[in-house]
Amino acid sequence: QVQLVESGGGLVQAGGSLRLSCAASGRTFSSYGMGWFRQARGKDREFVAAIAWSGGIKYYRESVKGRFAISRDNAKNTVDLQMNSLKPEDTAVYYCAADRRGPVAIRMGNNLDAWGQGTLVTVSS
Repeated sequence: QVQLVESGGGLVQAGGSLRLSCAASGRTFSSYGMGWFRQARGKDREFVAAIAWSGGIKYYRESVKGRFAISRDNAKNTVDLQMNSLKPEDTAVYYCAADRRGPVAIRMGNNLDAWGQGTLVTVSS
């Protein structure tokens, strides 16, 4: 089982960029699909992006396509989310997630193997 710790959140103006990072413990990181979710205040948690163990398959929610990019470094046990052209509606707590079933299961968001504690992203207008 991996343990996940997110970093990189903060306050940014609309149109700006942030890069979130998720550090994973454990020697089997490369066998996990990884993903990012977010939860805005008063709303349900929603899928943002997922990446396969090899990095060759990636999924994004429609509203972030072309603005966000997920990547991973299996040598460093990290997965990043580069967020560009940020909008106020991107404001949320962002969570890293891992699952051995891969990015399709992550996109569904149910019963995932591991979650991070979250990092807050605030986009001001």
